[in-house]
Amino acid sequence: MDHVQLGRIGEEAAVAHLEARGYRIVARNFRCPLGEIDLIAVDGRVTVFVEVKSRSTADFGKPFDAITLLKQHRLTRLATYYLKGKNLLNHPARFDAVSVAVTPDGRVERVELLVDAFPAG
Repeated sequence: MDHVQLGRIGEEAAVAHLEARGYRIVARNFRCPLGEIDLIAVDGRVTVFVEVKSRSTADFGKPFDAITLLKQHRLTRLATYYLKGKNLLNHPARFDAVSVAVTPDGRVERVELLVDAFPAG
């Protein structure tokens, strides 16, 4: 299984996990000049920017550890760009993260949701 396949499996698992919890997915792989956001969802009245981390081995550490301070700043800029473009700057928003463990044969082993994974700004 290559990196692209792993990412697709992880994203599909994350979407299913979020939808089962009542999130409504409004965008997947949102791209803009500043980069890409994996998923954008709505949870109640809150816009949620979701970072998905998929792993098939523990070689690169725990998935949530990959959301470094630098990555957080980049995601914050991306979220601001999105909110400004949709005229939603005055609405509540947060960052969630989803970790997906996938076996080498492509089976989803575990999905974990971290709500409010890091503060905006």
